[in-house]
Amino acid sequence: MTNTAEKYALKELNLETTFGGMGKEIERDVPVIDLTDFDQRRGEITEQLWQAATEVGFFQLANHGLALGLVREAFGLSETFFALPEAEKQRFPLKKGLNAGWEFKSQVRPSTGTADDKESYQITLPHMDDLWPNQNLVPEFHRVMLDFEYRAWQLGMKVLSCFADRLGFDRDFFTRAHDRAQPDYQSTLRLLHYLPLPDDHQPDESIWRAGAHTDFDCLTMVFQQEGQGGLQVSPGKDAEGKGDDREWFTVTPREDRITCNIGDMLMRWSDDRLKSTLHRVRMPRPGEYNGPRYSLAFFCQANKDMIIQGPEQKYPPISARDYLLQRILANFDAAEKAAAARQ
Repeated sequence: MTNTAEKYALKELNLETTFGGMGKEIERDVPVIDLTDFDQRRGEITEQLWQAATEVGFFQLANHGLALGLVREAFGLSETFFALPEAEKQRFPLKKGLNAGWEFKSQVRPSTGTADDKESYQITLPHMDDLWPNQNLVPEFHRVMLDFEYRAWQLGMKVLSCFADRLGFDRDFFTRAHDRAQPDYQSTLRLLHYLPLPDDHQPDESIWRAGAHTDFDCLTMVFQQEGQGGLQVSPGKDAEGKGDDREWFTVTPREDRITCNIGDMLMRWSDDRLKSTLHRVRMPRPGEYNGPRYSLAFFCQANKDMIIQGPEQKYPPISARDYLLQRILANFDAAEKAAAARQ
């Protein structure tokens, strides 16, 4: 058996190999942060974000300013894209190591060793040549998704500016680190379609819609549709050392709220003051809604040339390019290797 200390170069990936298992489900509320009058209430909101991020790691944004009509439009176009014949979607294949394009059941988490039961289409602006479906295929897709990506980025930078304040960084530090105008920009908008299940399906504990993991980025913002649940959280500060006794709680989806979590880049930049949050999407159980589940996720991932290291230098310096590449390859190379082994 491979020693996990030798399997991956990154601590986060070795830790992720210990995250499997069902664990125990509990009831818990996710903190809700109201962004009303943001400029006037910045100090109060910053403290609420900090408390939620350090105690739970997940939080929801209310009154965030991103129009519900745009969110619904983006969801509708996402469903239209995923409803295309497979041969059409294959024209937009995921570019290796670049978080751009379409993939089907190709993400294998280190925590499970099995492919997530989903497909996704990822938008990372500098790498989208030949990856946009045209007006005849999915009308208005390009325009709406660009607008949605930009507005999600704006909101993400607003939230990260609060963490910059609290960490003692320049307020615009993370905005510069995620400069949308630069060719090495690598923040990603990901459209997700979790596959429906037949009514007579039998539970298989080895299969997940998304296996347990922490995110690679600084901040993730997830848009969900009501009635399409399954997202579960285990608080980041409690993630290590719990094994199958780890506690999980369900995040109830609301279309007017954005569910957010801290990722590994921000954990490193904060010298572990902010811990990335372990989460997963479980399969429906018998008697639960087992139709398709759609979500939209925006990942605030620092530009490639940024060097990630906190002021206390708890972690060795690493470029965002190298960090993200190691995380991506650990997830998607496993699928390629498993496919090769079956041949």
